Amino acid sequence: MTAVWRGSNPLILASRSQVRQALLANAGLSFETVPAAIDERAIQRSSGLARGDEIAVRLACEKAREVSSRSAGRYVIGADQTLECEDRLFNKPAGRAGAAEHLRALSGRTHTLHAGIAIVRDGKLLFENVSVARMTMRELSEEAIEAYLNAAGDAATASVGAYQLEKLGVHLFSRIDGDHFTILGLPLLPLLAFLRGQGLLSL
Repeated sequence: MTAVWRGSNPLILASRSQVRQALLANAGLSFETVPAAIDERAIQRSSGLARGDEIAVRLACEKAREVSSRSAGRYVIGADQTLECEDRLFNKPAGRAGAAEHLRALSGRTHTLHAGIAIVRDGKLLFENVSVARMTMRELSEEAIEAYLNAAGDAATASVGAYQLEKLGVHLFSRIDGDHFTILGLPLLPLLAFLRGQGLLSL
């Protein structure tokens, strides 16, 4: 256990995301990683939801609930992020061609990131939150797209917008409005506020 975390057991993060793991670790939280076994696209389709914020929260809740069902007594964090641009929802690109198509669609436009989180314990939803960031991508020529994809490599297909802001993706933007943690996919400040309110943090 860390000096910050006061819970009797570590948190559980229902995500494989290295970025989310790093955010929790850097905040001094004790946690374990147990990826959720859910079909995100099937849940999204069956939910009937169309708005990015609603989908992000629903998927975060479903991830946390699935892991909670096999983690008695533990606080489980679910997280999900959606990208919406001009009424279109984006998923992770399929390969380099898909990443290039994403970048062409986002070039010169402002898109919205919704980062949803949920905390579930013993199947009960204790907390949910969705935070918003708005990202304005600069006009990208075909040459700039090719140069970025060559430099970024496989990382371009690892996130929904074909970019990782904390890495080379920062070169793609002219303006960013929103919380840094929201952009990285885990709204850390509301999460910490909830945990603090539960008496689980020493700070």
